[in-house]
Amino acid sequence: MARRRRRKRQTNSLLSILIVAIAVIWGVGTSGGQSSFQTSHFTDLIGQSDQSASSASSTLNSAKTATKSYGGLSASDYQKLAKLNFKSGSQAFVYVNNNHSTLIKHAWKVNKVIYANLDKLNRTSSSNTAFLEKRNVANDSLRVRQYVEPTGWHSNHGRNQIYNRGHLIAYSVSAGIDQDGQYNPNNQSGDQNNPKNLFTQSAYSNQKIQTIFEAKVRTALRQGKKVIYQATPIFRGSELMARGINLQAVSTDGKLDFNVYLYNVQPGYSFNYANGRAKRDASVKVSESEN
Repeated sequence: MARRRRRKRQTNSLLSILIVAIAVIWGVGTSGGQSSFQTSHFTDLIGQSDQSASSASSTLNSAKTATKSYGGLSASDYQKLAKLNFKSGSQAFVYVNNNHSTLIKHAWKVNKVIYANLDKLNRTSSSNTAFLEKRNVANDSLRVRQYVEPTGWHSNHGRNQIYNRGHLIAYSVSAGIDQDGQYNPNNQSGDQNNPKNLFTQSAYSNQKIQTIFEAKVRTALRQGKKVIYQATPIFRGSELMARGINLQAVSTDGKLDFNVYLYNVQPGYSFNYANGRAKRDASVKVSESEN
């Protein structure tokens, strides 16, 4: 009888050990499987996050060179820029191609400006490209009143200046250039009321942002450098007011080199780019600090 009881206790002990072992193995297996799923799921989320960040990027990090002999903005990159939307609170410009021009610096041959023809909507929707040197720096005292009304133009009323007649190739670097783009030493007043060189631009974009990059070009010219400078208003579809403007420049020695896209925006106002009309909008803010 005692022997049977010992055998029964041994059997029960073995059974208990077996149950515990199975439970441990099950627990480890379940825990391992759950951990594996969580890691995989986390990796998937990271991938989704990266894709979202990439698609939301507002900067054209790489750009193609146009097929023209002097390069510049390509047709495909024009369309990419046209799709960009300004986000309130951001800076009014972004760098293109990591701030490197796609112009070909060795293409500088003759001091001139290539003015593109107006499109079928009378817009300056193509690139104007200038081959500049020191003699093109203009005297501001020779400026005259502007009277050309580019597409999307509306007169300013009251004290708030919203609209400017924006030059593609700045007046300040056009001394001696006539409206055909040729250098004429008798034309020191430069290019002013040329329909092929004007577009409706916000006062902020023109006076606060574009002047920064025009100053870089003037400085290089005064230093005796030869510069290729290109300006391209960017229109979306058949809209009459440009969404922005691509400015890029390169000197023949490579010391001057930039490529930027300026949003055509005005703090405190929103534009209907289809016709250029503006309305007060306190939600439109522009950051003046570096990102």
